[in-house]
Formats: sequence, C-alpha cells, structure tokens
Amino acid sequence: MKITFLGAAKTVTGSCYLIETQNRKFLVDCGMYQGHAKEDALNEEPFPFDPAGLDFILLTHAHIDHSGRIPKIYLDGFKGEIIATKATVELCGIMLPDCGHIQEMETEWTNRKRLRAGKSPVNPLYTFQDAVDCLKLFRSVRYGEIVRLNENIRVKFNDAGHILGSAIIEVWVRENNEETKIVFSGDLGNKDIPILRDPSIIESTDYLVVESTYGNRLHKMNENKVERFLNIINETVDKGGNVIIPSFAVGRTQEIIYDLHKREKMYSEKLKNIMNIPVFVDSPLAISATEIFRNNLDCYDEEARAYIENGDNPLDFPGLQFTKTPDESKALNERKDSVIIISASGMCEAGRIKHHLKHNLWREESTILFVGYQAPGTLGRNLVDGAKKVRLFGEEITVNARIEMIDGFSGHADKQGLMEWIGKFKKKPQKIFIVHGEEEVMEEFSGLVNEQFHVETIIPSRGESYQIKAGSIVGQIEAPADVVQKYKRLALVELMETLKEELEELSEQIKADLKQEKEDAEIDTLGAKLKGLEKQMVEILK
Repeated sequence: MKITFLGAAKTVTGSCYLIETQNRKFLVDCGMYQGHAKEDALNEEPFPFDPAGLDFILLTHAHIDHSGRIPKIYLDGFKGEIIATKATVELCGIMLPDCGHIQEMETEWTNRKRLRAGKSPVNPLYTFQDAVDCLKLFRSVRYGEIVRLNENIRVKFNDAGHILGSAIIEVWVRENNEETKIVFSGDLGNKDIPILRDPSIIESTDYLVVESTYGNRLHKMNENKVERFLNIINETVDKGGNVIIPSFAVGRTQEIIYDLHKREKMYSEKLKNIMNIPVFVDSPLAISATEIFRNNLDCYDEEARAYIENGDNPLDFPGLQFTKTPDESKALNERKDSVIIISASGMCEAGRIKHHLKHNLWREESTILFVGYQAPGTLGRNLVDGAKKVRLFGEEITVNARIEMIDGFSGHADKQGLMEWIGKFKKKPQKIFIVHGEEEVMEEFSGLVNEQFHVETIIPSRGESYQIKAGSIVGQIEAPADVVQKYKRLALVELMETLKEELEELSEQIKADLKQEKEDAEIDTLGAKLKGLEKQMVEILK
C-alpha cells in the first residue's frame, strides 16, 4: 500500500491523502486550500493523478478545507462514491453549493477588475450547479459500522467530536495475505464540547495519520471561557459597539449558546443582559444547517439528548434571529443599537463577514471575537496577529476595533487532548504521520510524541509518498519531477506574496516617518536600497 500526502502537509488546509493498493485507488478527504496566494494557486492546480481512475473518496467531515475540492475532482472526471457519515453528507449538501456560489461571486468581481485592465476573464474553480451535481456521488454510513468496500478493504467511521458528523476513519487493507491498518484522525475535537460527544478511542493501528493544529499549545483559560465571553460582550455593549463573531452559522456558534444556557444560574446577571441584545446569525445556510443539527440527534452527547427529550431545544434561545437575504444582511450595518452578529466565514476569507468587518473594524467601540482556528495568510489570522490596517473590497481599513480570541471554544483538541488521545492506543502505531499543522507546530508536536510514546514520527512534505505494510515502512518514494517542479514554482509565489506584504509594511513606515524629522542620510540610504531592489525585480521580469 502506498500513501501520498497531497494536502495538509506542513500546512493546515487542503487535506488530501491518496492511498493506492494492489487493485484500488482512493482518497481520504479532498479539501480546499485557504490562506496565502500559494494556497489559492494550489486549488487551481490539476490533481497529480487521473481522477477518473479513483474508486472512492472517504470524507472525514464537511469543513471546506477537507471537502471543498470535491466538485472540482468531479468536474475533472471522478465518478466514484464519496463515503461519509449521514450528518457530513447533509452538511456538504449545503456547504459545497454555497462555496460554489461564493466562488462565482468572487470571480465575477475579479473579472470586472481584469476587464478594466484589459485582461481576459477567468473561470471559478466550480459553480453552484457543479457542486449540486456532485452530491449524487455521496453515500452515507453510520458511526461504528464496518463497511466492506471490496474483498480486501474495510473501513469504519468513528466519532471525532469536532463538528456534527466528523469522523476518525479506520482503514484495513489486505495485500499478499497480510492485513495493514491505518487510522486517519481527521480533525479531533476537544473533550467536553457542548452537544457533541468526546472523540472515540481507537485501540490499535499499524500507522496513524494525526492532525496537529494545536499540537504545541494548550487552549488558554478553558475553564473561564464562558465568563470571558460574557465579559467581552457586556464591555462592548456598554461602549455602544457591536460584537462580530466570524463563524460558520452552526457549529461553534450553537455550542457557545448551548454552553451559556447550561451555566445560566452561575452567570445569571451577565447572561440576562446578553439575552436583551439582538443576536443575528447572518448566513443563508443557517436555517438549513440548524435543521440538519435537529435531524441528527444520534451525534449528540447524553446531556444534549436529555435536553431534547425534556422538550428543550439547545439550538434556540431568546433574541436569536436569522437573516436570509442580502438586504437583511446590509440592514444590520445600518442599525444604531448594539447587536451581536455571527457570520461566515470563520476565517474572514469570504461571504457576508467581510461586509460586517468593513463597517466595524474602524470603530473603537466594536469587538471582533474569534472562536476558532485562523490559518496563516487569512484575513482572520492577520487580525489576530495584530494587523493595523487591512484591505476589504479594494479599500484600506484601519483596525481600531478590539480584537479578541477565545480558543477554549475551538473545535480542535489542544496539545494535551491530542497526547491523551494517542495515549489511549493499547497497541501503539509503528509510525505516526503528523499533518494538518503549521510547520513549527508540527516539529514541536513531533518531539513530544517521540519523547512520551517512543514512536517514530514523520512530517511528510506535500507530494511525498511512502510504501507501507503491516511490518514496517518499506521506504519513502521519491516524488515525480513534475510534482517537485510544481511545488518549487508555488514556493516562489509564496515568496513574492511575502515580499509584497513587507513592501506594503515598509511603505506605511515611510509614510509615518514623513511626519517626523528623520536624518537625510537615513532616507538616502533607504532610497538607495529600494532602487537596488527595483533594478533586481526588473531583471527578474525580463
């Protein structure tokens, strides 16, 4: 069996792993890259295999960085089954068409700019209709069900506790009368996440592919996250501002609301104030997604199911309102009273959230409150990292708003959660592949795993392949020359993007210096360096 790491390798997004056996080829996940220009370019790249030759795709969960390129691979010729849990299939039924719609809208905006510049138009990665068409390939399975895909391959989906329907996937492959087992963690959830069950314990495997998003840190102030959440909202409202929460319409958002209700007596006074504030879930997906949550009670933990059985609905609360149309969304930014707006996307890369940021980032009295991971290169990450200015719809916006991050609400397990989960294996993996993390995080997490479990870890690069069998890894297979060249070109794209950001930052510094009396010698030296850089760039363009 050969495994090739095509995404989420030394990066967080774009999860995609190709498994090739003696007579079958399949993917685990087919996600979209998010963040830097390099990641955007990767979405456009052809798959480094024939999509028509794939037999099936196993999907860990519905988040776009795991599912977002499924419509593209369908357009490129894949016509096999996409196998996932029932809740994941239903969530993909609304998330993928929405993603296609967003790409159509953004491509339309891009093409207006290209037309003015005399450039030819470009096409979206896929359209709304393309995403709808690919949904016919989906097949749902139950948690805990052994699914025999052929005489030599079995799979089992286990609850990952990350979002509704998320799964840890066990895969057994029999070759040459020998069975090899590999486990894909998908995205592992925190323990004690409201509504969802804790991640399932897996007892044994030969190889493990594990995420590492928060592999070098603990979630800050996890115990008092609710009190901090309440304090931030009350302090913002007291100043007359709005609270903007970038988040998928159902998921972290509903878990926060559920958690607040659970602790109503403990925080009764603070909670009472919040319940008088209008809360808007601003997403055309929200109503459909809420319905999917209601239709998948088998994914709930015992406590949440008890609420339902007692006639309570943990997904509803006083003051909650859904905005469906663009006009309703725009009207939110014209209100004079303080409001809480929960809007997608969670990393601020697309959708209605960008409009709410445009109207609130410059306001000192408003707060942008992040409750989930922000990938490098995304607008959300730039804000969390302290950006003073950002560009939205071609306009430069000064960041005066309060920027807060409560990662205790994150759907990803932290360092302790990941280590505890790995520690539950009774038969430890022979090798652990570490994926879905920032490179420096993966290095640190790798060291922790080596030290605690004495298991060799591998941090694969994008495009790397490994031949594995039950006894041992046969070895790393050298990536094809065209794949190596492709990633070298994309590395140059990333370097140019970094230079662009640094030049913009330098420009801002020089503008600020104009207000001060700098020495002429300093200015002349800097000018000479920039002239030199300009000459080098002109030579490169030649």
